[in-house]
Amino acid sequence: MTPDERKVDENLLAKMRIVAARGFSNSAQGLSQMIGQDLSVHSPDVDMVPLADIPEILGGPDNDAVGVYLRVDGELIGQIMLVIPYQQALEFCDMVMDVPSGTTKEFGRMERSALAEIGNLTGSFFLNAIYEITGLSSHPSPPAVMVDMVGSILDVVIATMGAISDHIMMFKASFQIGDRKIQADFWIIPDPVTLEKLTVAEMKKE
Repeated sequence: MTPDERKVDENLLAKMRIVAARGFSNSAQGLSQMIGQDLSVHSPDVDMVPLADIPEILGGPDNDAVGVYLRVDGELIGQIMLVIPYQQALEFCDMVMDVPSGTTKEFGRMERSALAEIGNLTGSFFLNAIYEITGLSSHPSPPAVMVDMVGSILDVVIATMGAISDHIMMFKASFQIGDRKIQADFWIIPDPVTLEKLTVAEMKKE
């Protein structure tokens, strides 16, 4: 990476940190209203990660996980994915349904519906934050829930778009209710044109 490319990346990531702070804060409010509990969402940082490195970051391509997928259309084109390790996703269902840890054993219709709505709200508020900060408007597709190995989930993401960036924006997010907390990865996978739009977009003045 050249110094100029590194500067562009750093400028983009700085912008996305501001977006994330607003988007995750608003999604926490929306999720709290949905489940009737005080839920907080934190994302300590964001990084540009090569697609090829994702499986190992998540513990290996054969690790089971749950992905909530949203396609993004409009001025911005790409994909959003909320990825949660399998056991963490079971605990997440217990948290939002306010039942003891270990209650959820599998992902039935109710559990999938809950995870779909969590991914949908998180992604939608994130896109709203991008619009509020940059003026770039986009909208998400209905959410799709995938329960599979990490490698298979990533294959689906890659196969659904003809042209995607070879890097994704990865946010390490945590969702917390009281003293119960789970870790998740929030991916933004833009196409190359969208990545350029986000890079050059001017921040709107408040």
